Amino acid sequence: MQKIIIENGLVIDGTGSESKVNQIVVITGQKIEFIGKKSEYQATGDETIIDAQGGTILPGFIDTHVHMMMQFSPVAERLSTPFSFMYYQAAEYLKTTLHAGITSVRDALGADAGVKKAIEDGFISGPRMQLSINALTITGGHGDGYTVSGNVIDIMPSNYPGMPNGLCDGVEEVRKKTREMLRAGAEVIKVHATGGVLSATDHPEFTQFSLEELKVMVEEGHFRKGIKVMAHAQGAEGIKNAVRAGVHSIEHGIFIDDEAIELMLENGTFLVPTLLAPVAVLETAHETGMPETAVQKSKEVIDQHVASFTKAYNAGVKIAMGTDAGVFKHGTNLRELGLMVDAGMSPMESIIASTKTAAECLGWEDRVGTLETGKLADVLVVKGNPLEDIYSLANNDTIQVVIKDGKVEKDIR
Repeated sequence: MQKIIIENGLVIDGTGSESKVNQIVVITGQKIEFIGKKSEYQATGDETIIDAQGGTILPGFIDTHVHMMMQFSPVAERLSTPFSFMYYQAAEYLKTTLHAGITSVRDALGADAGVKKAIEDGFISGPRMQLSINALTITGGHGDGYTVSGNVIDIMPSNYPGMPNGLCDGVEEVRKKTREMLRAGAEVIKVHATGGVLSATDHPEFTQFSLEELKVMVEEGHFRKGIKVMAHAQGAEGIKNAVRAGVHSIEHGIFIDDEAIELMLENGTFLVPTLLAPVAVLETAHETGMPETAVQKSKEVIDQHVASFTKAYNAGVKIAMGTDAGVFKHGTNLRELGLMVDAGMSPMESIIASTKTAAECLGWEDRVGTLETGKLADVLVVKGNPLEDIYSLANNDTIQVVIKDGKVEKDIR
């Protein structure tokens, strides 16, 4: 069984404890065997040595909100692209994401069970995946591709084998659609509890689904199969409805108010802020053919988004890193850490949000998220010290070595 020793680097283990010097990380097979002083480990001499070259050794990062099967592009380009081509594009997106230091993701809409299987069986390279399959949405709401011309232009295809359409209205339709997502392999249920930035026929503050409809999703997922619900929720009323219904995580949370924060604290609800999403929409609008409605709504919400994050953070809401990658270019995920620091977190807290807390959000805290003996060996070596320059992580060349499940996936030292 292959053994790897990573040495000569500052160790940030993701648990929140202080960074440590003069320590090594030993990997045996897929798991971490030892972390501690080199003098306390009896080497056999047949280990592969990875020299961190004075950089930093970290757990693999976790992005809890991505769309691996898409990268926003102009409508004309989408309409002229053959259906199956998106799988070949996704293989490149997955590899790029892994090489950016993201070793686990929660796909928030778009990836089917075959994509996850292709990674697990070694056909393609990519992060470990938790799937939502497709999002539940109301007729005329966020996720409904209907346009005022009467045509339907979805961001990405749906209603093909393995990808049920998510439109549903009323308690019994919602119950059936939730079951269809579970049948297709959903490991988390995704719902659009409010309108959004990218959809033309609604607004982020619009409330979607009744409390009763949301409760049915939670009932079908959590109580029947132990599967949680993640809610795209931007307006305050939609956020509160989702939390009251028992939703596990609030995605975006742009218009969080004090009552919503109290509810989230009472229920232990996670916030996945995706601060990068509106920033990137504005940066890439012309290049990607972003609708003018999306540009205007991004301008409207961007400051409020930061203010809501800061309020939730100061109140002690659990925050897990997520980006909405796919709405913008994959592989730029770690810009999110700098944005969280700009909004009030310390660099160490942003790392914890992207490792330990993110793993807890996915229910994978027993396997990944921290450098601890017995956990899966998802380990990074990065240039420099991110506690001194968190923004450096946004440069993929800073990510020198990526190890996932004990396998070296990237090494550019």
